[in-house]
Amino acid sequence: MFSHVMVGSNDIEKSKAFYDAILSTLGYPEGVIDQKGRCFYLSSEGTFAITAPIDGQNATPGNGMTIGFKVSSPELVHAWHEAGLASGGTPCEEPPGLRETGGRKLYLAYLRDPSGNKICATHFMG
Repeated sequence: MFSHVMVGSNDIEKSKAFYDAILSTLGYPEGVIDQKGRCFYLSSEGTFAITAPIDGQNATPGNGMTIGFKVSSPELVHAWHEAGLASGGTPCEEPPGLRETGGRKLYLAYLRDPSGNKICATHFMG
């Protein structure tokens, strides 16, 4: 459904270090910084990117926005969460664990990245 997701940051290097850590737990390579100073994580599944806002204003997290990363196991949800905490992320929501919504079972963990963006690791239970 999506070609890419981009988040804003006021410190691309700090955000890159954070996302390098959490995305490496999911098997993705390090982000690549382009000539405009944006950081891209490219995969066959889509693109995740970090940028300073092009309007020159400070980056701010979206109120009500969450970006979810699909994860293949509950163990990887925990590894993702721990890597994020160790790399400058802050916990939010409930601790990692099982949630049920709309008849679906999900294993989730939430974090705020160094810029305050809310992100989630999601494993869809069988």
